[in-house]
Amino acid sequence: MLRKFKIAIDGKEYLVEMEEIGGVPQPAAPQPVATPAAVETPKVEEAAPVQAVSEPAGADALTAPMPGTILKIMVNIGDSVTENQPLMILEAMKMENEVVANKAGKITGIHVNQGQVVNPGDALITIN
Repeated sequence: MLRKFKIAIDGKEYLVEMEEIGGVPQPAAPQPVATPAAVETPKVEEAAPVQAVSEPAGADALTAPMPGTILKIMVNIGDSVTENQPLMILEAMKMENEVVANKAGKITGIHVNQGQVVNPGDALITIN
């Protein structure tokens, strides 16, 4: 059975085909599990969640380009932004994608919250 793999050597990627020649794959040896008393969880401070505006989005609102989850909102209502400035991070297909301003202006509405799942066409932010 031929299997394809992509490997990187010194930053250069190569596509490699390998043939499996018999043998039965062995399961990995179990790793020792630390007891809960031995594990110390670091304290992580979370940013205060940005609350979305309650007024509906207009036709000029920036919309989600693909389905995903809003990981981070990097602007607040009233902020001035420039064209192509990152506004939020949208996780889609296990990748983090920046949603950028389509024009310069002032943020007049944020229509999503951090952690919210969005679909293509959902209103995200209004810039005037």
